[in-house]
Amino acid sequence: MRAGAALWLAGLGSACALLAGCGTPVKAFASQEEFASTATYSRLFDATAAQTCEAARRALLSQGYIIDTAAKELVTGRKNFQPEPESHLQMEIRVVCAPDSPDGQVSLGFVTAMQDVYALKKSNNSASLGVGGIGSVSLPFSSSNDSMVKVASRTISSDVFYERFFDLVKRYLGMSEPVDGAP
Repeated sequence: MRAGAALWLAGLGSACALLAGCGTPVKAFASQEEFASTATYSRLFDATAAQTCEAARRALLSQGYIIDTAAKELVTGRKNFQPEPESHLQMEIRVVCAPDSPDGQVSLGFVTAMQDVYALKKSNNSASLGVGGIGSVSLPFSSSNDSMVKVASRTISSDVFYERFFDLVKRYLGMSEPVDGAP
């Protein structure tokens, strides 16, 4: 009877510990977004939406970006960087072009740049081989797996970064001919 009571108390203690873990409050963060009337992520262009997106595509290509999507009203591109041997950065830029005048000759370009940070994670795997006929001889075999793990992701919020991008888009708008079809 004493062993049953001890087992019951141990089970009750485990259940209480489990429930206490479930009741741990989730860490609260302050609001990360502050909507404001700012022009950091958008600019007006004296061009159609298709012309603006074509100029954005050319601007990205001129900086070594790989274009993932190119349409009349959307362009996405990405570029990889390796600042250190065990770190990797990936930048993705998304441009959405929308008409902003009744005749469609003025457009609004919305741009967002995301930067993902990856770090090298090393994990060791080991195994041993026992030989039964010889005795308890064990030979260790080990291997290592290296993989890149995403450790951070952030939206670029630098006004200077976007200003330079928009200046480059304006430069390509000045060089391009009117676009009738898809870019």
